[in-house]
Amino acid sequence: MIYSQINILKSNWLNSQNCPVLSLVDYIKRKGELREAQIDAVTTYLFLKLNCENRPLLKLFSGELFSPSENLAELNINQKTRKIFESNKSARSLYEFSRTKNGNGMSLFPELEKYILENSDKVDFERIIRKIFYSVDYPDYIFSLPMGAGKTFLMASFIYLDLYFAMNEPTNKVFAHNFIILVPSGLKSSIVPSLKTIQNFDPTWIIPEPAASNIKKILKFEVMDQPKSAKKSNRARNPNAQKIAQFQPFDSLMGLVMVVNAEKVILDRLDVDASGDLIERSEDEKDRLANELRNLIGKIPNLAIHIDEVHHAAKDDIKLRQVVNRWSKGGTITGVCGYSGTPYLSPAEKIEVSASVNLKLSQITNTVCYYPLSTAIEKFLKKPKVEVAYGFEPIETIRKGVENFYSKYGSKYYQNGCCAKLAVYCGSIERLETQVFPFLTGEMKINPDDILKFHRGNKKYKLPKENELEFISLDIPAAKAGRSKKIILLVQVGKEGWDCRSLTGVILSQQGDCKTNMVLQTSCRCLRQVDKGMEESAIIWLNEFNAEKLNNQLREEQKTSIEEINRLDKSKLSETILQVSRLEYLKLPKVNFYQLKVQYNDLVIEESPDTENKLKTILSDESVMQNPLSIQHRNLLHIKETVTHVYFSGNETADFNTWIFNIAKESFNRIELQVLLQHKKILLYIFNKITYEKESARFFNNVFKQKEIRTAVRLAFHCRRELKTESELVPENASMLIVGNLKPVQKHEKLYPDEKASCQILDLDKSGADPAKALRELLDKFEEIKKVNPLFSSMMTVPSLNPAVHDKDRTFHYLPYDFAQSAFELNFLKEALKLDEIISDKLELYYNGDRHLTDFQILCYAKNRNSLKFIGRYTPDFLLIKRKNEGIHKILIIETKGSGYAEQKSFILRRQFIESDFISKNNEKFGYDKFDYLYLPDSETMGDNIAKLSRTIIKFFKE
Repeated sequence: MIYSQINILKSNWLNSQNCPVLSLVDYIKRKGELREAQIDAVTTYLFLKLNCENRPLLKLFSGELFSPSENLAELNINQKTRKIFESNKSARSLYEFSRTKNGNGMSLFPELEKYILENSDKVDFERIIRKIFYSVDYPDYIFSLPMGAGKTFLMASFIYLDLYFAMNEPTNKVFAHNFIILVPSGLKSSIVPSLKTIQNFDPTWIIPEPAASNIKKILKFEVMDQPKSAKKSNRARNPNAQKIAQFQPFDSLMGLVMVVNAEKVILDRLDVDASGDLIERSEDEKDRLANELRNLIGKIPNLAIHIDEVHHAAKDDIKLRQVVNRWSKGGTITGVCGYSGTPYLSPAEKIEVSASVNLKLSQITNTVCYYPLSTAIEKFLKKPKVEVAYGFEPIETIRKGVENFYSKYGSKYYQNGCCAKLAVYCGSIERLETQVFPFLTGEMKINPDDILKFHRGNKKYKLPKENELEFISLDIPAAKAGRSKKIILLVQVGKEGWDCRSLTGVILSQQGDCKTNMVLQTSCRCLRQVDKGMEESAIIWLNEFNAEKLNNQLREEQKTSIEEINRLDKSKLSETILQVSRLEYLKLPKVNFYQLKVQYNDLVIEESPDTENKLKTILSDESVMQNPLSIQHRNLLHIKETVTHVYFSGNETADFNTWIFNIAKESFNRIELQVLLQHKKILLYIFNKITYEKESARFFNNVFKQKEIRTAVRLAFHCRRELKTESELVPENASMLIVGNLKPVQKHEKLYPDEKASCQILDLDKSGADPAKALRELLDKFEEIKKVNPLFSSMMTVPSLNPAVHDKDRTFHYLPYDFAQSAFELNFLKEALKLDEIISDKLELYYNGDRHLTDFQILCYAKNRNSLKFIGRYTPDFLLIKRKNEGIHKILIIETKGSGYAEQKSFILRRQFIESDFISKNNEKFGYDKFDYLYLPDSETMGDNIAKLSRTIIKFFKE
């Protein structure tokens, strides 16, 4: 589906020199707190926010997501279809979508592909695409991570990232200022744990200090969990709405996080008069009276909506979608993020293409990130052993499971002090109380103190309140009672929303122990990781019925099976190859160059802020005034025209204390409220000037730029400063390889040279033999064997050396180079090394594009009025060098990039700096042309690029 295409585009973006979040992503990886699944989701989120500008999937689909995989001329299509594809971007995109392949290389939608090619003039492309994405015109993204991958931490990460960028660009509508987390109706019990997880999240995991602490200070959490205030009252004020109302006015609100059960924004009150008839009201008034909380939330600006376990919302999907659509029309939301471990539709959704062809979609189509359960088990979840009891009575299945648990985990304690636990799902309270519990304590002689019973009770069986406290404390190290319980007997609880990491086993012994469609989610309750970095396991015991359901759900939702899950092993991860340095053999010198270093000096040019006088002059500054407001009056013939000037405009209510409070808050508490109130007289004067009174109420006057005025007030409390820059050229010596950063890399086809050739190169380095001579010796030995034993030699392969081995003294300062993200760079290296100009002039070509492995990075700046603005580090892709007197005499910097980057502003600025400032200033310092720069785009053929390189070599390296 589309997440595969998004992942490809995201990878290209992250590996580009112009990616604006390289340092941020590097920081997150270095911190090492987020799992691979979470980092994958975070980078997808950043890609959609920054590179895709937070656009709806509808628009992305018809744009760059499904860009053509082939030129139209290369497609075997008729002329009619060709013309439609040329003129209709949506048609071409839907056709590319129809060619999506599954993991086995089979087309997912062959009927759609065939119908488009044969009936392109009959297809309503725009209608089908809108149906695919549920006719949603706002950003609506689903992140699919399996249970235990940390979806709540991911939510917290998105909240902090949005605020991080919003505080730098407060007017950018892409980034949210406020947030609402909607928990599905069936998961009410998970509201408080979700909130605590987000409140306790450490923002330094994703954002460096001091930004992390500054953002955490402005967060305000509200749980909308109050029941309605009065029964049988259609107009009783909503206590949850009152919690939100305290933050009015909403204009400058930032950092509000609301957690609410979804039904609280769906359900409507009836608005009737005394006789029971509906009352006629405006749309906004109707909405306010129908659901006051929903109406207020819809007015909060820059609001991001996060929906937990979004597949559960299917029950309320239409109503919830209507609510979000209404908020979207008000222009207040930045987008919707849904989270689900199982983003699948049952039954599959059908979209009519024609009377005979339907597009069937079994996966929720706005899934932008998908991390499989099997990968999570390989990487960080407990590895389960699924046991199926065929032909056993349910109570005997329980016996088998309990015995297995005690033999394997009976003495197991995790590092936090919690013991391993087994959950036995019992189906009914009656069965738990009369069969399972007596069987365990009687026949199996298990100490009752080891067992915790938890259910909601009925008329016959009640549980003490302490049981619920013990249940929610099972995974808290400080809870001694929680640590002692080993068997947890459950009825219709402990499925989704129950996060007990020390749970190590699950038993489902009969049909009805959990809902049929919840077997996968219930079975996986025991897979959460406890001790990071440790090999952990779990057991799942199922009867035949539940095993069949689990297998079906694994196939449909995770494309795997019980058999494959049982075979998974963390020790059998992708094969890796260790990268090895050849610096010593090549005796590769360091790169001597001059780096531009800029020092920023914050100069205080006032001895005191002179606050009172600055405040007095604020209103005389024309920059705080809007363009004059006026109304033109014309008759139909435009003969007579009059103009009425408007001096008072605006409907935002104004309150002096709230205004002062907002000024203090926007200063991030650098200006305390009491300090502001020391100048209350002049501030009250300003407030009265920028507001006006109407019908006994006060409103902000739009004639004034309210935000600029608040900024001016804050600046009045600070001494005026100026930013001065001082620059100098500093000599540096950079190694092309940081040996300590070499690490094992996963095996793949774009490692160059391959493992065999790498071994041959290292062997020749060790022996000091020339490749050509070594090959001759091998061939001679082969001929000798051939003469002595012709039959044996016929089974031997004629000795040969990989072409890369012959190039070993002109490249490969480490082995192997990793070109995972760019086949273009790999092909360029192979072709360039064949050039006669490189061979005859004894030039050396080194890959320098891995920013983690090289010290040679250029600090780039752009002129900004009278100062220099830092625009990032540039890591050259390749360095073509010529040596002289044991040093590097000349260096050609070669950039091999996709043509799509050429139009990006950051690329243009960086290229300008390299070509002008860096090259010219370094060459001037060295007294000769030591550096030059060559850009080779992938839009040109490899032959054209190699020819361009050849011409540059002749010109630049000519002595």
